[in-house]
Amino acid sequence: MSALICGSMAYDTIMVFHDKFKNHILPEKVHMLNVSFLVPMIRREFGGCAGNIAYNLKLLDEKPSIMATVGHDFEPYAQWLNACQISTKLIKTMDDHYTGQAYITTDEDDNQITAFHPGAMNSSHENSVPEESDYSIGIVSPDGKEGMQQHAKEFVKQGIPFIFDPGQGMPMFNGEELIELLDLATYATFNDYESELMQDRTGLTLDKIAERVDALIVTMGGDGSKIYADGQCIEIPSAQAKELADPTGCGDAYRAGLLYGIMNELDWETTGRIASLLGAIKIEHHGTQNHSFTLESFKTRYNESFGCSF
Repeated sequence: MSALICGSMAYDTIMVFHDKFKNHILPEKVHMLNVSFLVPMIRREFGGCAGNIAYNLKLLDEKPSIMATVGHDFEPYAQWLNACQISTKLIKTMDDHYTGQAYITTDEDDNQITAFHPGAMNSSHENSVPEESDYSIGIVSPDGKEGMQQHAKEFVKQGIPFIFDPGQGMPMFNGEELIELLDLATYATFNDYESELMQDRTGLTLDKIAERVDALIVTMGGDGSKIYADGQCIEIPSAQAKELADPTGCGDAYRAGLLYGIMNELDWETTGRIASLLGAIKIEHHGTQNHSFTLESFKTRYNESFGCSF
């Protein structure tokens, strides 16, 4: 079984601000904001939702394939993916664009301010889900707007179940467009802020959203997550992290866990815990693709975290 990961590929420039944003932003002055944050720490990492999800799914010994559009500067990233044995055959290079670029500043409260240049991502609609493919599951994660809409329809046309994961791409869509994507999807996942925005844009409550998909997953950071499925709400505890190094990419790691559970026909309680543990392992490391483990060691830590095995 294999998964097709549709979404962004990007280089992440990650900066750490050794203070709290709230100490430097005056609420009464947000209409004329002019602030500067000193960031003595800076790193350039491989990132993008599709790359991050695929990397984590590969660590679980699955076979992810990335479908994305990238720029003329992608070669170092391609070499990394090849070294990780992650398929790049559906990654299309746009020679007149840069690969997506994210500039992320994180403060001491793990709040983040991100500037994102989409680059080649805006041409994602020039890539299509291959016909007569053998993918058992897909995911539509943040990408170019037209590409996300197109890929969702292509998954349905080919009978491939998929997760709708709009993430930070949600502001691109109005309520009607979000409902259309939701109705095409098999599963949907949001973080707590995105779930509030989804409700505001569509006028649907979480219960009503959950009625339109086989499962709705809402993550809440350190407070765990909730999975709405089969008419019930399943509470998933957060896994204990050994240290809190960098939250960037934790959501993508969690989504890889969802894919793994669905691909292996695990129950939602187990699937959610696998996803939670992936997020905890990621947050212990700087960057989005610098953590590593074997499936055997992951299962051992799962048992230590939750007192059971899978």
